[in-house]
Amino acid sequence: MPSILEELPRFFNYYNSIFLAKAFLYTLVLSFVGCGVGFLAGFVLAILRTRRINRWAGLRWLATLWVEVWRRIPFLVKLMVVFFAFQFAGGNVSMFTVAATTIALSASAFSAENIRAGIESVHPNQWDAAETMNMGGLTALRRVILPQAWSVIIPPSMTYSVGLVKSTSIASQIGVLEMTSVAKILNQKGFSAALCFGSILLMYFVICYSLNRLAAYMEVRLALPRNR
Repeated sequence: MPSILEELPRFFNYYNSIFLAKAFLYTLVLSFVGCGVGFLAGFVLAILRTRRINRWAGLRWLATLWVEVWRRIPFLVKLMVVFFAFQFAGGNVSMFTVAATTIALSASAFSAENIRAGIESVHPNQWDAAETMNMGGLTALRRVILPQAWSVIIPPSMTYSVGLVKSTSIASQIGVLEMTSVAKILNQKGFSAALCFGSILLMYFVICYSLNRLAAYMEVRLALPRNR
């Protein structure tokens, strides 16, 4: 402990602090871009899997196949698949794009399943009532079903988003300069592993705890019509 306290001023100098701050922002942007795009894609997939909206069995089958395949592949394998897919296609993209695409693909599959479960948790009579009022499938989904389904959709979706934030550390395997990668670099420069990885532990906690608080707020706000 005395040696760590003695090392603190050198570790948190100006350049290291900027390096850690950039890694924090990089991880934050990577997580939000990947999860945001993935959630939107998952919403589309969930709609395609909803029989009340999509009457085409072929599209429902393809959407289900996409979800089942991407949910069962480990994140590191997905990362390598996306990386080599870009290489094979001749796309000259940054490692940030590769990592964000992997997160989005993973989030799309899990979000689609969470949204589907939320939609199906609403009693079918709600769909019937909406149809008797001449509402189309998408209108019924927006005005009747989703307000009742958010309380089922949000908790598992945000829990998985927190897991994806932590999975961004695996992106260091392809050279993405996120927090785990920066901690390794600083450790290789001779700084204590306790300081390097303890610092990113606190930064991961800040991101994940903030997401949990956001999830609790959104659950209350979006589920308010149902509570009434």
